[in-house]
Amino acid sequence: RQVHEVQAYMGRLETSDKESVHLVENEIQARIDNIFSNLERLEILSSKEPPNKRQNAKLRVDQLKYDVQHLQTALRNFQHRRYLREQQERQREELLARTFTTNDSDTSIPMDETLQYNESLQNAHRGMDELIGSGTTILQGLRDQRMTLKGTQKKILDVANMLGLSNTVMRLIEKRAFQDKYLMLGGMALTCVIMFLVVQYLT
Repeated sequence: RQVHEVQAYMGRLETSDKESVHLVENEIQARIDNIFSNLERLEILSSKEPPNKRQNAKLRVDQLKYDVQHLQTALRNFQHRRYLREQQERQREELLARTFTTNDSDTSIPMDETLQYNESLQNAHRGMDELIGSGTTILQGLRDQRMTLKGTQKKILDVANMLGLSNTVMRLIEKRAFQDKYLMLGGMALTCVIMFLVVQYLT
């Protein structure tokens, strides 16, 4: 009987107005709590039934518990839908009642941050151009030094041949030229690494 009464109250939820729907929900919840309390007593009483009736009594109690849990879930779903509906109505009313002005912070565009970001990018580009220009100048200077070293080496070899220098002196000169060559290559590699790190840091 109590379960049927709760079901009847559930049917009144959809037709209740905003003022009375809370009262109907509270009444339903109170009746459901009362049924759960009675079910606990029924479980105790069913365990005291004779063995031939105990299983049937327990099944009936479990069926009633399932029905009440279903009603509890239906009530919570209705409350959740009502809450969402009321929240949407409040948001719609707030949006319709709101007046926007030219100084409204919600509609203003952060121009200062955009300009600062654009200026930072331009500074980074200028720094990259200057860095690339400096690297090009350094590489050109290294190439010029290499050509100068080659010319100097050739002249020294010519002079050495003319003066009849020993093979030991010739090997020392060649070794020094070989070291200068790798020194130049190492400087070029170091310059490239520095340029790569600066590019990675700026971008």
